[in-house]
Amino acid sequence: MTTRNQTIVSEFLLLGLPIQPEHQHLFYALFLTMYLVTVLGNLLIVVLIRLDTHLHTPMYWFLSNLSFSDLCFSSVTMPKLLQNMQSQVPAIPYTGCLTQMYFFLYFGDLESFLLLAMAYDRYVAICFPLHYTSIMSPKLCVGMMALSWVLTTFHAMLHTLLATRLTFCNNIIPHFFCDLSALLKLACSDTHINELMIFIMGGLIFVTPFLLILLSYARIVSSILRVPSTRSIHRVFSTCGSHLSVVSLFYGTCSALYLCPSANNSTMKETVMAMMYTVVTPMLNPFIYSLRNRDMNGALRRLLNLRIPRPPPPQKKIKRPFPR
Repeated sequence: MTTRNQTIVSEFLLLGLPIQPEHQHLFYALFLTMYLVTVLGNLLIVVLIRLDTHLHTPMYWFLSNLSFSDLCFSSVTMPKLLQNMQSQVPAIPYTGCLTQMYFFLYFGDLESFLLLAMAYDRYVAICFPLHYTSIMSPKLCVGMMALSWVLTTFHAMLHTLLATRLTFCNNIIPHFFCDLSALLKLACSDTHINELMIFIMGGLIFVTPFLLILLSYARIVSSILRVPSTRSIHRVFSTCGSHLSVVSLFYGTCSALYLCPSANNSTMKETVMAMMYTVVTPMLNPFIYSLRNRDMNGALRRLLNLRIPRPPPPQKKIKRPFPR
């Protein structure tokens, strides 16, 4: 039975970020710059791995997929945020809101699975180096990616379909994108099924990969401690340092937002933390992998050497003997 306060919602109003009007243009320029850096940086990673044959390995194949996922993950929210910052009425249609929520969940889940695949790749490379080629076969890599796509599609579609059965009391979202938790707060109808699926599927899609990543690195550390040497420790940090940095950024910000009690989370805190993992983390990932990875630096130098014509070598002057 419907109540009198329930209305049919055809669009939602995104309140966006709590920015003073006099600072609006400054933050618009800042977010536009961050988004452009995100797009160019992740595209550069994809192009380098595609063109350089030295990077045609499972680790960098997963990295290229991670960069593409980061690019899409940021593109789900940032263009609409920039558009709304220049609009008098920051509205998004009902179908557009559900579409944004679907792709936000999809690429967020995909990043979690890609980080797990990269952790498993590092585990095999360090703990079983002689069997790395046979274990990390192209068939296994493609199978891991296909399983990630299937699970993320199912998870995102499940929450999207469950959201279509909700009725809403109002259409004002105190956020800069259509987040699932923000939509549930606006619902007038029963949301117990939605919350139960968030709890169950969140454990499978988010917590389980994180625990498996921790298990992979625990096994790596255990194998290194058996034969402690400076060379082995340096090898672990050189091969796993970049990945650990990305894992810390992604899971750290998501955990701080979604694993804390919702009653203790203010709208300002939720917005800032959401900006961290939707904008800042995808922007920093290319810098982390390019600055802390010798293979990526080498690929970039080789690409620049191919694109920039070298000056001709200086001609050697022939020394003539002095006359007697």
